[in-house]
Amino acid sequence: MKRFLIKIEGLVEGVGFRPFVYRVAKDLGLGGWIKNNTYGVEIEIEGKEDKIDIFLKTLREKKPKSSEIFSIKVSEIMTLEENEFKILPSSEGNSKLPVIPPDLSVCDNCKLELLNPEDKRYLYPFINCTECGPRFSIIEDIPYDRENTSMKEFKMCEICRDEYKNIFNRRFHAQPIACFECGPHLELLDNNGKKLINEYPEKETERRKYSQEIIKKTSQLILEGNIVAIKGIGGFQLVCRADNDEIVKKLRQRKRREEKPFAVMFRNLEEIERYCYLSEREKELLTSYISPILLLKKKDNIPISEYVAPRNPFLGCLLPYSPLHILLMEEIKTPVIFTSGNLSDEPICIDNQEALERLNSIADYFLIHNRKIVRHIDDSVIKITPNGNEIIIRRARGFVPKPIIIEKELPITLAVGGHLKNTVALSINNYVILSQHIGDLETFESIKAFEKVIKDFLRFFDVKPEYIISDLHPDYISTQFAEQFSEENNVKLLKVQHHLAHILSVMAENHILQEDIIGVSWDGTGYGLDGEIWGSEFFYISKGNFERIFHLLPIPLIGGEKAIKETFRIGIGLLLSSEVRKEVDKIFGSIPTTQYIIKMYDNGLYVKSSGAGRLFDGVSSIIGVSRYSNFEGQSAMELEFKLYSSKTLTLTKHYSYNIRENIIDWRPMIKEIVEDINNSIPQEEISIKFHNTIVKIITEAVEKISIVKNCKKVVLSGGVFQNSFLVDKVIEHLEERKFKVYLNKQVPPNDGGISLGQIVYPYFEKLKNF
Repeated sequence: MKRFLIKIEGLVEGVGFRPFVYRVAKDLGLGGWIKNNTYGVEIEIEGKEDKIDIFLKTLREKKPKSSEIFSIKVSEIMTLEENEFKILPSSEGNSKLPVIPPDLSVCDNCKLELLNPEDKRYLYPFINCTECGPRFSIIEDIPYDRENTSMKEFKMCEICRDEYKNIFNRRFHAQPIACFECGPHLELLDNNGKKLINEYPEKETERRKYSQEIIKKTSQLILEGNIVAIKGIGGFQLVCRADNDEIVKKLRQRKRREEKPFAVMFRNLEEIERYCYLSEREKELLTSYISPILLLKKKDNIPISEYVAPRNPFLGCLLPYSPLHILLMEEIKTPVIFTSGNLSDEPICIDNQEALERLNSIADYFLIHNRKIVRHIDDSVIKITPNGNEIIIRRARGFVPKPIIIEKELPITLAVGGHLKNTVALSINNYVILSQHIGDLETFESIKAFEKVIKDFLRFFDVKPEYIISDLHPDYISTQFAEQFSEENNVKLLKVQHHLAHILSVMAENHILQEDIIGVSWDGTGYGLDGEIWGSEFFYISKGNFERIFHLLPIPLIGGEKAIKETFRIGIGLLLSSEVRKEVDKIFGSIPTTQYIIKMYDNGLYVKSSGAGRLFDGVSSIIGVSRYSNFEGQSAMELEFKLYSSKTLTLTKHYSYNIRENIIDWRPMIKEIVEDINNSIPQEEISIKFHNTIVKIITEAVEKISIVKNCKKVVLSGGVFQNSFLVDKVIEHLEERKFKVYLNKQVPPNDGGISLGQIVYPYFEKLKNF
């Protein structure tokens, strides 16, 4: 007989892990105990050594699907001749470590019960168990017990309490457990707040019928062409038909969202396959506990309005991830737009009254419930490239607050991210917890949400930071917040260059912070060390030091920030800089302000940017693909999309460029693009030649650095590396040359991952001393 102490770090609380361990130990006839603690769980196990080996193997291989083990430490201890196995109460620690699970999509067992007329919870819109349901969106404090969640307002009925206490029941310690007798309920309102269905019945026997009536009425309203605001897991969503142009245009007008794509919810996988191409991995992701919005290639002639995703070969698809969504989609039976319940650039609504006020001008009706949402959490967005590289576009529900494990222990640090796609981060020991997606800090509501998330994080994990870290940009709201926080709380302030933070985010999640690497950080804009606008950086990074080796020749943004939305201004700037002035009228003559913009250029009324994203924007406008960006990255995205309508994806032709000293000169390429336009070369072919040129530039610049620095490790990050073609081709070219390539895998390569790079900066700085 032997006895072992097993310490498991990971997401093992609130996901049925302790009951799972209990059942495995009982089945194997082992003694001992298990209890939650601040870092995960602690187990003492006693019995025959071969049985303990099976026990450990089972823990790793058959754990609950929504649990995650970061590390297992096993040490032999003195035997106690213990034959029984039990679950002990949670132990309090000195620190609140981030072991709370994210919100989990509805599991298969709950789906079966939801649609089973014989089940107690048949048609109950809030069915859940230890393997699914709300978690982070309802937690008010740690430990994760019912009294510390918004479910504390609902007293369990006798049947729910028996299930909650039964170790062999799937709902053992399922904190959101509820049913028609004791749990939350729905209400349907018009946009004046008037109820469409009578008051919630007192008798439990009538409540199912009441709920069913609301589901049917809501579905009918959607099918009739109305926009309905529906309260979900992490906030409100706006839902309407996806197959009717007029309805979609109405939503765009009311939401003030001109062309940015909407996501579409489908009833099941089979329905998605009728509309889009699906790989096995994509099926796996869609049906996982994350249940993200997945960007999928559309099939031809599908009955979805073109206004859902204009000029876009991809569709953001998701499946019903809550029981309420399942019930609605079973009634509606047709794909619906499923988009965040907000005005553009504002955070998602979470409170019933707030939604009635803020969404009153958008939604015709409101489907609400009385379970409080503690914090907003949007849907996560993911894409998979043709070569199978997974790119997180937005990290939110299903991920947050899952920690990212860092190779070394970090000081307690708060990182406040950037300006666009903002997230914040907090480090405790070797864990980094990224916040949910907050968004662009450009409205009063989003700034308020940013400050609320920070306050929530510091209270929730009960820590005072040693450092607060921001971007270098002096005008960012996040930077100004960090400066004020530092002064008021006597916390050391550090500022990190934007593109270095992108690279550090990849190094942190790949555990290569101590390695020498070549970093390629390409995006639209970022404040440089010299006060200029950067965005096409080739860094050499070694032991806490970084050196900027190459970047693009700066691009004139005529009229400054206005050029980011009116991208034809960038195109005109590229042409004038490339000494093809006579082509400007030919290409942009139809734009009334062209002559005025030329004069602005001649008078030096522009700012210079070496942002790679601006080069994509400018080329997109020159060849006539997109001359206006109604949302961030639109012109560049539409240039990429031209690739996918092309029959020449295998074309290897490229344009000319020069690399002299530390400057990559794009002017020869612009001249050749103009020649192609004059020779009536199709947009698709120009796009692929342009992309091939970018791949060649990156490959050549990396090789040049490698020769001088004797380095074969390359990190790619920044918003430009959301471009699927570019990611795949750059990796192919570099791996052919024996480079090891690292990407963001756990956070977005866009500015949503900046806070992770910022938070490891104190550790990175200390490497200079070694």
